Amino acid sequence: MSSTPQSPNSNRKIIVLVLYYSRHGSTRKLAEFIAQGIDATPGCEARLRTVPAVSSVTEATESSVPDEGSPYVELLDLEQCAALALGSPTRFGNMASAMKYFWDGTSSQWLGGALAGKPGCVFTSTGSLHGGQESTLMSMMTPLFHHGMLVMGLPYTLPELMTTTSGGTPYGASHWSGMNGQHPISTESRILAIAQGKRLAETARKLQGA
Repeated sequence: MSSTPQSPNSNRKIIVLVLYYSRHGSTRKLAEFIAQGIDATPGCEARLRTVPAVSSVTEATESSVPDEGSPYVELLDLEQCAALALGSPTRFGNMASAMKYFWDGTSSQWLGGALAGKPGCVFTSTGSLHGGQESTLMSMMTPLFHHGMLVMGLPYTLPELMTTTSGGTPYGASHWSGMNGQHPISTESRILAIAQGKRLAETARKLQGA
């Protein structure tokens, strides 16, 4: 998994950006499984990135470098990637405000078409079993459509979509984490997340002519 930005003119592997926000670690774990599927695809490399938290207290700020986990995303990452997997926990059936705040600041990339024509997918985790997994996934698709991305889901040719009991949808990988992230990711959700990363990376390769 890549932690260092690369030149857009580099001859190295195709970069697939995995951008997520995670509160208790479940969405981060899904992101790592998606990255695993990307890295298993020949010629592709996952770049894991996150976004800083936002606060209603105007004096509160995050450090410029996270204490742990993935580095914060930069707008240049959107330009350098060949594909994007976007993940957030659900907040009342919507993406978390931290992720929404990031996308609200991407007007220049939208105007410049930085993501236009690139494949994208979404993933989420919820604290409650029926906590809005699918509506959250669809809320994350909206900015991707506006950026001109080719949004992908998961096909029912994956048998785990028919057997999962804690997450996993045709809109993207998902997981029921519990209120404090106490539920581990199920075998089915893990398989679906890895498959989603691999499918995204394979599509990116085809579009790149690799």
